[in-house]
Amino acid sequence: MCYSTALRKKREEIEAKVFAQMTIPMEYEPYFHLNGFTFENLQIIKMDEPDLIYPASWGFVADWGIDNISAFRKKYNTLNAKSETLLTSGMYKDSARDKRCLIIADGFFEPTHIGGVAVPHFCYQPTNEYEDGSDIFVFAGIYNEIQEDAYTASIITTEANEFFAKVHNKRKRMPLVLDETFVDEWLSDGLNDSQLNELLAVGFTRDEFKAHPVSRDLYKKGINTNKPYIVESVDSETLF
Repeated sequence: MCYSTALRKKREEIEAKVFAQMTIPMEYEPYFHLNGFTFENLQIIKMDEPDLIYPASWGFVADWGIDNISAFRKKYNTLNAKSETLLTSGMYKDSARDKRCLIIADGFFEPTHIGGVAVPHFCYQPTNEYEDGSDIFVFAGIYNEIQEDAYTASIITTEANEFFAKVHNKRKRMPLVLDETFVDEWLSDGLNDSQLNELLAVGFTRDEFKAHPVSRDLYKKGINTNKPYIVESVDSETLF
């Protein structure tokens, strides 16, 4: 699962990192916590326009749901798409073949269950390149166009590796953060199903991740968690 993300960098920093320009720069605002169930915008790069960044509502909407998006989202949770069934799912298989995208982030949140209590952890790639100490990366994603230049998207998840099996220790899943060597391939046209499955299997980044516990406000209703404190470490016996 990956239902909460962060993207705290300035527009100029993002554009320089991914070699693409935002199509609606005035609409972008950095965020410390984006809750997927609010269906707000992620920033994506599409296969057919790799030099542009588009806003896309988080929560993939299939063609048959476009006429009533609210009803579709009440029935289906499409924030994530499982890599193992991506090419066989009636929901995702068409987009998996010709509407893949990169989803830009600099962190995400996963629960670690300790004694029956879910403790949210902030996951990030450490770096000295940025002031906040975390790097910009991209999730493998799929998207659909619901009207002209309006998009929805889903983050692809896969079985957790050794590190994320400790962090997300109940469901043992992780979002598919693409290694830089596979980014261009993910966006390339004409991949067959065998090549896509191979990419899904081996595409996870080789760069180091770290995770630390954060405030359980993340799980509380009625609290504005889009603030700097939500990514800061709190005292805990578990540090990764």
